[in-house]
Amino acid sequence: MAKLGYLDLPSLEGKVSDAEWQTRIDLAACYRLVAHYGMSDMMANHITLRVPGEDNAFLTNPYGMMYEEMTASCLIKLDHDGHVLHKPDFGELNYGLNKPGFILHSAVHKARPEVNCVIHTHTAAGMAVSSLACGLLPINQTSMRFLKVSYHDYMGVVLDLAEQEVLVQDLGNTDAMVLRNHGLLTCGRSVGEAFNWMHRMELSCRAQLAAMACNSPLQQVSAQVLEETFQNYQPNTRRPYGVMEWPALLRMLDRADPSYRT
Repeated sequence: MAKLGYLDLPSLEGKVSDAEWQTRIDLAACYRLVAHYGMSDMMANHITLRVPGEDNAFLTNPYGMMYEEMTASCLIKLDHDGHVLHKPDFGELNYGLNKPGFILHSAVHKARPEVNCVIHTHTAAGMAVSSLACGLLPINQTSMRFLKVSYHDYMGVVLDLAEQEVLVQDLGNTDAMVLRNHGLLTCGRSVGEAFNWMHRMELSCRAQLAAMACNSPLQQVSAQVLEETFQNYQPNTRRPYGVMEWPALLRMLDRADPSYRT
């Protein structure tokens, strides 16, 4: 009998490769963490993670489930062209894919083979900053990491495949992008790295809005210090993002509710 509040889905453990199963666990954990830190939008938005050893396959969420209830076995596997490679049996709910999410995420996965994880959010702070002409300002140490963040102008709800080319051109080789009048997007070589980017980008947006709300001049930092600080955040000067905190984040989830592993 299914536990109240949980979907009764058969486990895929042992039915997929060990590498894919671990990837499923990590992706389900990332969804739970985005919810935990107040960055989810009920069932909207997506986090995708490439399946190891399969260049043309990634995992995403079934459209209709909340971030806080994601599990390793509920995730949908699809290729870059949108063909579903595996989908759980959701019964009469028949959860499937969300087209705008597929278009956005598949564009990045196809164009950036080194990127394994892509996160997109619609937080209040992210949407607010995306609506400001000034964009994300490097006004504190954390936001200086985003000194050279990329921007993508709003072109309507992402329903046209033609937008993919413009989006990946705007993203370039950056790992964080403000989707104008829309929200935020980050990517990483690991799920921990992409989450680290999004967590810090969200904090930067919240801090900027709090500072701007004080209706007082913002303290400026010299261009030289901004550039030096930005360089201190680059891969050639520090360990990869997410390596240290990811195991601790998983332990936090395990203490609260380990069902994401099922």
